[in-house]
Amino acid sequence: MVTAQAEGEMSGCLAGFVTQSSIHPVRFLVCISLVNHTYPVAARSTALAVHLLGEDQRDLASWFGEQSGDRIDKFEGVQWQAGPNGSPILVECSAWVEGPILDRLTAGDHEAFLIGASHGGEGTHRGEFMLHAASNFEPGHPA
Repeated sequence: MVTAQAEGEMSGCLAGFVTQSSIHPVRFLVCISLVNHTYPVAARSTALAVHLLGEDQRDLASWFGEQSGDRIDKFEGVQWQAGPNGSPILVECSAWVEGPILDRLTAGDHEAFLIGASHGGEGTHRGEFMLHAASNFEPGHPA
């Protein structure tokens, strides 16, 4: 899952395409759909946070994956805190990484954001919520 903050607006979504792209220095590539509510917020942001959800967090994954920030505040009722770079960091996760956006690349119907991993930590949940566990989710926005 990815979260962003820009000009006081927060957004987040379940990201289907996230990968570590460098070992030293540590870098991640995060792809966000151009039609997703999170995209314009991320496009104005200077940093992003990537969260690994625990295997028991299907409801949270559904909340961020099947709802749209166009219609609801996804952070209402969700414990979060501002990260060192200003991104919303979910307290309830397995692990998180936050870092500055270093580059952007158009990638078809997604935009790829290259982020540096300047901060990170463990959350309160264990295991990994994998993409296949969300295979029957209906996206809040069509892809």
